[in-house]
Amino acid sequence: MQIDRLDAALIRLLVETPRIGVVECSRRLAVARGTVQARLDRLREAGVIRSFGPDVDPATLGFPVTAFMTLEIRQGQGRDVRKHLECVPQVLEVHTITGRGDLLCRIVARSNAHLQQVIEGIVELDAVVRASTTIAMENPVPYRVLPLVECAVTEG
Repeated sequence: MQIDRLDAALIRLLVETPRIGVVECSRRLAVARGTVQARLDRLREAGVIRSFGPDVDPATLGFPVTAFMTLEIRQGQGRDVRKHLECVPQVLEVHTITGRGDLLCRIVARSNAHLQQVIEGIVELDAVVRASTTIAMENPVPYRVLPLVECAVTEG
């Protein structure tokens, strides 16, 4: 989807001020309320804006350990593994990948000992052939989208 400068400005405003309303967006962007609402609707329908929910830090909930786990799974059993991973609350996201491994999981834990328990709960599935885990030490560039939004406008 192509976005323009107004779309980018609206996205930036929503990222920087997540609780802002449509009327305040229109005031700050100096455009009509209907324009803001139409842009929001279009961005949501296209999947550009996926959520207005809060950004929760797992560490503040008592899960300061973050790890990335690569899983190799038996051919034809991916659906079962995905269903299992959806039931593990410490699994924050799962990506299918190329290269060594089939799935890349971001997981969190209360401690290294708890991480071991989470890992054991995941690899106990017969469908998991091999697992490799890397513990994240820090997050110097947290998840972000605004630079990408700006890039999409200038390259689009």
